Amino acid sequence: MLAHNVLYTYIAPFSARAGLAHHVDLVLLIFGIAALAGIWVTGRVIDRALRLSVLVALATFALTLVMLSIVGTNPMVLLVATSIWGLTFGGAATQLQTALADTAGSGADIALSMNVVIWNAAIAGGSMVGGILLEKGGAATFPPVVLVLILIGLFIAFSARHNGFPAGARQH
Repeated sequence: MLAHNVLYTYIAPFSARAGLAHHVDLVLLIFGIAALAGIWVTGRVIDRALRLSVLVALATFALTLVMLSIVGTNPMVLLVATSIWGLTFGGAATQLQTALADTAGSGADIALSMNVVIWNAAIAGGSMVGGILLEKGGAATFPPVVLVLILIGLFIAFSARHNGFPAGARQH
């Protein structure tokens, strides 16, 4: 969530790097449409492949960040990367809430309440981290820093095979 919010909060200066300062509306539209598609995909696979969907989303977003680090100043690359980002992020809330509920069992109400707090902290943290990065090194620093954050998330999700993604049938 923190990684997403660094980019999303500062999408205007990030888009400006690719000459799209006057087309932030287009960048956000592409992100939004792709995020809707990501929600749909997540809905289709979450009950049978929760962990895999999380891992694929994080790994794909990581590869997209590598692409943005190398050629993120190209407008077409930025637009394609934004659509991939939206696709991978669209289902994140559902994926996280489902993993939390599965793991917490009877404590799901408390865990999901804490999720809201963490989500809001990530919004605030993304604003702070992004602002510091923008001031210290410019928008070009976003992809490599966000990549590190995503790789940390990928490592956590990969390591959480038993605790974060309990085996067995999902309770409905």
